[in-house]
Amino acid sequence: MLLALAILCALVWVGLLFCHGYFWQAGPILQPLSMAQAPADIAPEVTVIVPARDEAESIAGAIGSLLQQDYPGALRVIVVNDRSTDGTGALARALPDPQGRLHVLDGATPEAGWSGKLWAVAQGVHEAEQQSPQGSGYLFLTDADIIHAPAHISTLVAKAQAERLHMVSEMVELQCATLAERALVPAFVFFFTLLYPFAKVNNPKDKTAGAAGGTILLRRDMLRQIGGIEALKGALIDDCTLAAHVKQAGGQLYLGHSCLARSIRPYPSAADIWRMIARTAYVQLRFSPILLVLTVVAMLVVWIAPVMLALCAHGSARWIGAGVWLAATVSFVPTLRRFRLSVLWALALPLIAVFYTAATIGSALNHHRGRGVVWKNRAYTGTTPNSDHTSPTDTAQKIRAPSR
Repeated sequence: MLLALAILCALVWVGLLFCHGYFWQAGPILQPLSMAQAPADIAPEVTVIVPARDEAESIAGAIGSLLQQDYPGALRVIVVNDRSTDGTGALARALPDPQGRLHVLDGATPEAGWSGKLWAVAQGVHEAEQQSPQGSGYLFLTDADIIHAPAHISTLVAKAQAERLHMVSEMVELQCATLAERALVPAFVFFFTLLYPFAKVNNPKDKTAGAAGGTILLRRDMLRQIGGIEALKGALIDDCTLAAHVKQAGGQLYLGHSCLARSIRPYPSAADIWRMIARTAYVQLRFSPILLVLTVVAMLVVWIAPVMLALCAHGSARWIGAGVWLAATVSFVPTLRRFRLSVLWALALPLIAVFYTAATIGSALNHHRGRGVVWKNRAYTGTTPNSDHTSPTDTAQKIRAPSR
């Protein structure tokens, strides 16, 4: 039985390493590209939409970096102050805006069936449509805790234009300063690429669709084609749900790593990272106990069994287990190098996998105890991805917010 388990582990890892989009590699990275001298016909209009709820600590840096973009075309920044209680809206309005790019909206109370973030994004999209009815160009969806280099939007648009992409998304650089962040954040990126291999996402012939919500450049005509933000209405994993809709509609995706945008949201302790994982882990499993059990079993086979075989088995089973453990450890090295961390952290990967598995189980327990998904003092217990749909016209009539 131990030999059979060892062979199973080996086969699984051969498949992961060589038949799963080479997820473990460093992945594509967009290099900076200035469009300062670009003609207007390749610098289409871009409208940035930033949902912001209680982001007083980061709003000035994030929005300031967007207002300082070197993009030569028309650029507007719409901040949707999502009923903040810490002065986020006032801080955004006080920012210097010499080019008149900034618009700040005070968001309305979310309707039933909507996730809070998507409701705020929907209000921003509605404002963009009001300002430029039937406008072409792009929407840039980003978060209020991300700092953008001046060339970031230019680089994203250049990539979309050159390759005729409908959606360009990047995994921004994450904070990795505290001990908890160094131990757990690189693994978050590693497991994300395992779920959504970038090569598969970027392959139009593959059904895999994924995105990173901190940086999404989306063609406005494609958003209209899929039914607007209303098509995503109840999604709690909104970025990947959006990517799935775009790809199903025939859109071309790009997903990579960013060297021009970084998150300034800290996760100082393991408990903070636990809550971040538990927030949506069970959502990812579609609230299914069966998928939860299968996930736990898969995590044991992929990460724990090779270690136990190497330490406790004998003969061929032990050597096969050791070889698989070594392969799994080495696969984590490119991610650690991206975070500029010692490769010795790879030795802790089995323990890190246990932490993520436990957080996933905790996410399921929260759901079945009625706690649901909690974020920014909002709880979602009954909303599931795409569980409810409203026509774009009906919703647009309800979305109203005063502008700056």
